[in-house]
Amino acid sequence: MNTEELVEVVLPGKVEPEGLQIRHGAVPAPGPGQVVIRMEATGVSFAEQQMRRGRYYDQPPFPFVPGYDLVGTVQATGEGVEPGLAGTRVAALVKVGGWASHVLVDAADVVPVPDGIDAAQAETLVVNGVTAWQMLHRTARVRAGQTIVVHGANGGVGSVLVQLARAAGARVIGTASARHHDALREQGVLPVDYRRQDVAARIRELAPGGVDAVFDHVGGRGIVDSWRLLAPGGTLVSYGSASTRDDEGSKQWPVLKLLGRVWLWNALPNRRRAYFYNVWAGRALARNRFRARLRADLTEVFAALQRGDVDARIAAQLPLTRVADALRLAESGTVAGKVVLNS
Repeated sequence: MNTEELVEVVLPGKVEPEGLQIRHGAVPAPGPGQVVIRMEATGVSFAEQQMRRGRYYDQPPFPFVPGYDLVGTVQATGEGVEPGLAGTRVAALVKVGGWASHVLVDAADVVPVPDGIDAAQAETLVVNGVTAWQMLHRTARVRAGQTIVVHGANGGVGSVLVQLARAAGARVIGTASARHHDALREQGVLPVDYRRQDVAARIRELAPGGVDAVFDHVGGRGIVDSWRLLAPGGTLVSYGSASTRDDEGSKQWPVLKLLGRVWLWNALPNRRRAYFYNVWAGRALARNRFRARLRADLTEVFAALQRGDVDARIAAQLPLTRVADALRLAESGTVAGKVVLNS
């Protein structure tokens, strides 16, 4: 007799981390084309920090179960799914629903995790790794010898982006607070202190002719500085609006402003390009193509981990039931790497 029960975290509304609720229930059964993943590791992303404030661009209505991605073992398969998938470790990008002991996922959306990579290691590289890989190689198409700027070079996406860029032979300028500079230098990154320095002026000193790409998750007014740092032929990749995380008012407005700037800059004859990157782009219109690209790119990221091109930065591991502590820690700005939740 199966005595397992479902344990999941519910975000009931705009609450402090302590307002998250733990709910118990029956483990779901897979339908046709679905699998049930027994979660081994999920994580705290910037998205959940925005969601608890009601600030994520297209979050579902409250209440819901957060959790942007997860890694675990396929526990049960539905009709039409290859039975051999049961018992294998997989990763999945889900946007919501990952903060649960058991997660129902379409089988076509899971990506195998290679042997030798444990669940927590893999978890640090699902949304962060795919985002970094696609922005670097698909959007900006960075090549060896180019100079790029990575804002928040010690952050979840930024730290992976820095490592992938260095592996690709790029010169990397990274913004971060001073306590992270020694670690960045060890990776061959030129660090810039965004708290104490005129960031744009310092980057111009390091790259007088401009840079080939800027990766900006901050948004707000600073996006204009990022655009002005580009050399002719350069690319700006905006992928968030961290500067407006604690703002009141419309959650859509900061993103719409960024999209408006991107459209305007691209309409002007200035030999530079701007993009607003969204990991979910293309999913609604071409789901099979989206899935194939996600699988290919996450497989590349896992291969980079196995080669030693990137490392799995685990800031801390806490049980799912201590999600409030995990969220507080992730939001503190004091840790490097990803805060991982285990079932």
